Amino acid sequence: MLETFSSFHPVLQALLAGLFTWSCTIFGSAFVFLFKDINRKFLDVMNGFAAGVMIAASFWSLLAPSIANAEDSGYGIWAFVPAAVGFMVGGFFLRLIDVVIPHLHLNEPEENSEGPKTKASKNLLLFLAITIHNIPEGLSVGVAFGAIVAGAANGDASLSAVGLAIGIGIQNIPEGSALSMPIRAAGSSRLKAFNYGQLSAIVEPIAAVIGAVAVISMAAILPYALAFAAGAMIFVVVEELIPESQTNGNKDIATLSLMVGFVIMMILDVALG
Repeated sequence: MLETFSSFHPVLQALLAGLFTWSCTIFGSAFVFLFKDINRKFLDVMNGFAAGVMIAASFWSLLAPSIANAEDSGYGIWAFVPAAVGFMVGGFFLRLIDVVIPHLHLNEPEENSEGPKTKASKNLLLFLAITIHNIPEGLSVGVAFGAIVAGAANGDASLSAVGLAIGIGIQNIPEGSALSMPIRAAGSSRLKAFNYGQLSAIVEPIAAVIGAVAVISMAAILPYALAFAAGAMIFVVVEELIPESQTNGNKDIATLSLMVGFVIMMILDVALG
């Protein structure tokens, strides 16, 4: 099956990988049909795990290949420049989205919503927060598959990109639950809560295709694009996932879960890459 997948064009691979990560969110969101709410400790553990996965993916799957590609492209001692520039631009990009799109992080009162003032419902604001979170995940998957054509790829690059998609998909399962269950607990129907949860990740296959097409069309931007995705993901981790996992009395187990997520993603990347 993996050999068949590897025979597809990288843009199609990116689309399928994005659909896979979205399907993991759908699966997690479907837990709302079985449970009414989510245990706080479990949510903190899952947020920590997701943070670990994203930190590891940012380095092993994105920043390290960015520097390696810059070295191969003749940057010499300046090979760090694309990684540094792309990383910072990725963070500022997510900050800009935070400013222009109204949203509300989980477990925050409605008056703490960020972005422009709006009369949107709390459910919609929560949905937008998770959707913003999912954009860099989709981009990172697309850029990783686009690298296969863009010139950074060795023979195992497709497997490395698959490992990245698997890691993001794993952490999308609890993420879907983390959105759908609070919406259900607030009084919405199970179907409505499920739809909010699963639709929050519809941006992932879209962003994956955009990322893949961009780096294939403009191979010179590849090291910048890889680092851009890393910077965007680290912004999400530091602004959202780690604080949410550390403010409810579950610091130690959330931190250990972060380390487990990091190790699992590292193993996936190294074993498959």
